[in-house]
Amino acid sequence: MKVLHVITGLGAGGAEQQLRLLLRHMTGTHDVVTLTNPGQVADALRRDGVRVAHLGMAGNRDTRALPRLVRLIRNERYDLVHTHLYRACLYGRIAARTAGVRAVVATEHSLGDHQIEGRPLTRGVRALYLAGERLGRATIAVSPAVATRLHLWGVAPHRVHVVPNGVDVPRFAFDADARAATRRALGLPPGAFVIGGVGRLVAGKRFDVLIAALCNLPSDVHLLLVGTGPEERALRHAAHRAGVLDRVVLAGERPHLNADPADTASDLPALMSAMDVLASASVDEAFGLAVVEAQASGLPVLYVTCPAVDDLPPGTAARAVRVSCDPASFVREVRRIRKESGGARPPSEAALHYSIARSAALHHDVYATAMGAPTSGVSTHD
Repeated sequence: MKVLHVITGLGAGGAEQQLRLLLRHMTGTHDVVTLTNPGQVADALRRDGVRVAHLGMAGNRDTRALPRLVRLIRNERYDLVHTHLYRACLYGRIAARTAGVRAVVATEHSLGDHQIEGRPLTRGVRALYLAGERLGRATIAVSPAVATRLHLWGVAPHRVHVVPNGVDVPRFAFDADARAATRRALGLPPGAFVIGGVGRLVAGKRFDVLIAALCNLPSDVHLLLVGTGPEERALRHAAHRAGVLDRVVLAGERPHLNADPADTASDLPALMSAMDVLASASVDEAFGLAVVEAQASGLPVLYVTCPAVDDLPPGTAARAVRVSCDPASFVREVRRIRKESGGARPPSEAALHYSIARSAALHHDVYATAMGAPTSGVSTHD
């Protein structure tokens, strides 16, 4: 099977990193086209041997990209088109159908209760989404919570398949050497207690809550934020006003896997080894990939909303505690965790549940359904 993946951009975001990880475990031929921003994940995909094309789309209304995408799909004779993220789902579905490809699958990575990829869920956004959805054959929801939201919008249940994100658990295993090297590289004191936050620096992630919590924690507690985004300057100013800027490290975008195997101190698994707890203050999540990755690193987690934890089978252990989205709640739980911390950091059962191999197998079943072929028999419906 020859598959084209269409994605809005290839910066170091969760959906983009997830696509790279998935393709490393899929069979068949998989090419990728990005509408905008061929960032570090595009380079990483090329190193993996994946063909990546860039359409150079200038904005949401740059319709010149559409005929270019149609020609690409026709010329390469793809069997199936798989779209990722809001803009790519809209343009990719239209282009695939125009090019004569009827097997179209879309993954809904970031649909929350009130936003999709950071944009408010207005009536217009919802109408445009549903119009595009009708052009595909299947939509993958990364959690039962996302599937429920799609059903409430009016998407037919038989068109929605729940396929959770996957994690390369061994890649995130705790590494004491990487912990020490990363702390040195970032200027973090060896004995500091480090709160980690991972994600795009946008208002909805509520990293401001973690900065406010830091003000009420001892001076040897530091905050390490991994990601970039429009709120970076505002977060720096907030930390400066609160008098804790010297205890906040903004590490920028970090890959899940570096190109140089000798570079063990700058990728996301290494940064998670450097942390002592992961804090997720976001109130509106579609899955919570960073939380699962932290579980693979053996980190305790404090979270406000995380479908990946809430959807675990009964009895599956997770080192995760749900808290309110306020500084006092994080302060209280960080103090508790600090007293209890120490010892080995094996991955939790929660991380083992979200295997990338299982996710890849479920993707193959969705592809088979879209192509009208037999599946493995494993249900992907919620």
